[in-house]
Amino acid sequence: MKNTRLPPDLEAARAEIETFAREYGLDFFPILYEVLDYRTLYETASYGGFPIRYPHWRFGMEYDQLLKGHVWMGSTIYEMVINTNPSYAYLLEGNEAVTQKMVMAHVTAHVDFFKNNLWFAHTNRKMLDEMANHASRIQRIIDRYGYEVVEDFIDTCLSLENLIDYHAPYIKRPEAQTARPIVEDEEVPVVEGLKVDREYMQPYINPPEFLDRQRQRLEEERLKQKRFPETRRKMCCSFC
Repeated sequence: MKNTRLPPDLEAARAEIETFAREYGLDFFPILYEVLDYRTLYETASYGGFPIRYPHWRFGMEYDQLLKGHVWMGSTIYEMVINTNPSYAYLLEGNEAVTQKMVMAHVTAHVDFFKNNLWFAHTNRKMLDEMANHASRIQRIIDRYGYEVVEDFIDTCLSLENLIDYHAPYIKRPEAQTARPIVEDEEVPVVEGLKVDREYMQPYINPPEFLDRQRQRLEEERLKQKRFPETRRKMCCSFC
């Protein structure tokens, strides 16, 4: 198997770059580099930077699109880095040494941003392991139910992908329903039941279960009046 680790000259450059970065105040996770040929790099890019993903046709489609963009349109991925701890970064084989050094400096700033930016604070830094676990789990399901069934299910899930509010896990929204009455002077109604002229007839005309049903109906009506939030809210789909 081909060794994809940094060659000695770039390893020395990496140590020097990270020393300068720390002197400038950057704080970043350990960075593991791999040098890949363009086909392997674009294959990894089609997986979102992860070496292992569950089997699905869309990854092949994305790989074909990336590769054709490189061959026919001159599009080039100089580097790729993923937000894990340690962080993994990929360099394109064949680039000049000065380009690789510039890219490694760029990656170092990326990882500092990943580690310290509020947006990335809640992300899973062990995503490599989670992706591998997903791949193994889905493969077991494929072995049990067949590829077509699982593919159709994944297609359905991915069709909802653009409906998911990816900001939702990081936004603390107030409760949509207000605790205050809609009308400030509103009096809470009391269930008294049907009118009874003789007190001894009360248990027969207004039995407890009847009063309980009336209270429940009244409470449901009150809740319907509060079904709208006080301010506009962005709708999101919690499907995952």
